[in-house]
Amino acid sequence: MNIILLGPPGCGKGTQAERLQDKYGLVQLSTGEMLRAAVAAGTEIGLKAKAIMDEGKLVPDEVVVGIISDRVDQPDCKNGFILDGFPRTVAQAEALDRMLADKGMELHHVIEMVVDEDALFARIEKRAAEAAAGQVRADDNAETLRKRLDVYREQTAPILPYYRDRGRLKQVDGMATIEEVGEALKDIVEGGK
Repeated sequence: MNIILLGPPGCGKGTQAERLQDKYGLVQLSTGEMLRAAVAAGTEIGLKAKAIMDEGKLVPDEVVVGIISDRVDQPDCKNGFILDGFPRTVAQAEALDRMLADKGMELHHVIEMVVDEDALFARIEKRAAEAAAGQVRADDNAETLRKRLDVYREQTAPILPYYRDRGRLKQVDGMATIEEVGEALKDIVEGGK
């Protein structure tokens, strides 16, 4: 089972990806972690990514998709994977679809976690207030969230119609409790919705 979780920063994608991973034996794939691992392993695509990053440039889509392609071929992905944070653009979504088709694989679920942006600011403030001194995440502040939401709306939100037009996009209420969101995701992945 291969899943994409979509939604703005702070909506709980990471939390729910961990829960799905534990429940269904899937592997949560982070493009940042995969890039670092490919560079550390010295793979062909990792060396290409390192050269680009060393120049201070963004790693192009074809390199990121190549790293994902290599990663989904690993034995631990045999039950499936969860992409959280990728794709971020329509071009990446198209490249991902082509790569999966070339492997005879498919996306089983593309799920958007729908949230109220004002409530996200309240979540960030609460999380920062509850965190122990020195353990506040660097992105747990309103200014960083505002910038990340702008990037999400500009770059990532346009992929929602891409998947919706293909009949693949499902939505859950990301404002519900962690348990309620988990149940809604379970209903989708187990075919109830």
